[in-house]
Amino acid sequence: MRELKRIERCKLIDLPQIADPRGNLTFIEGGRHVPFEIKRVYYLYDIPGGAERGGHAHKELQQLIIAMSGSFDVVLDDGYATERLHLNRSYYGLYVGTMVWREIDNFSSGSVCMVLASTLYDEADYYRDYDAFLRAAKGKA
Repeated sequence: MRELKRIERCKLIDLPQIADPRGNLTFIEGGRHVPFEIKRVYYLYDIPGGAERGGHAHKELQQLIIAMSGSFDVVLDDGYATERLHLNRSYYGLYVGTMVWREIDNFSSGSVCMVLASTLYDEADYYRDYDAFLRAAKGKA
């Protein structure tokens, strides 16, 4: 059996939904609904039209990216393959593992992107230069 490539490990995760006429509820539990303990939560909002976010990869950090409101696209790249996913439901999360370059674009008006992260912020965990990321990704493959 072949080992999954990094991009193939990225996947959409269905989050629990509790339907109620007064409004729906979704919850997320670290280690249960996502394959890591949640150490940090951040969100992107008030994103100007045409703006892009992301543009980096992580050495160790894992993330779950959720469109809390509106929609946006996430482009994933592991150095061998790329994939674009459109997120527009608050009950789906996109799991992104280590050593995957991500770019987020095509934000709708009023969109909110929430990210659950497996580690605290550490600048040393980032690849911000795409060529440096490619060298590392191909060396670790």
